[in-house]
Amino acid sequence: MEFTIDFTKEQIESIEEILQKELIDLGVQSVILMDLAGNVIVNLDSGESDHDVFSLAALAAGNYGAVSAMANIIGEQEFSLLFHKGEEESIHFSKVVDDLLLLTIFNKNVSLGFLRLKVGEAIKRIQSLI
Repeated sequence: MEFTIDFTKEQIESIEEILQKELIDLGVQSVILMDLAGNVIVNLDSGESDHDVFSLAALAAGNYGAVSAMANIIGEQEFSLLFHKGEEESIHFSKVVDDLLLLTIFNKNVSLGFLRLKVGEAIKRIQSLI
């Protein structure tokens, strides 16, 4: 898959600011904006994460692609919620636009409902920049 969005330096800085204020400052551990091929565009964290971001992004892109294919098989265009819950950390996937995926890693101190609300707000703001 070829990446079709070219970002300016100002757009990247604005996206970083949005993700910092809307998610990281509110308790999310890590946020990765990536294309569907697994290329990292923006990577922010709270300083508490030491994940291999590039491997995580590649695997997340594959996971998202597999789940999208499953949705198509059962007649759905896509699933609106893709979420993996762990004992200590969980991962939430959100499609920003056709070519972009937002991966959010959070711990049990952040509720899924609150996270979904804040991710939705951040995505709307990012979409207005693109």
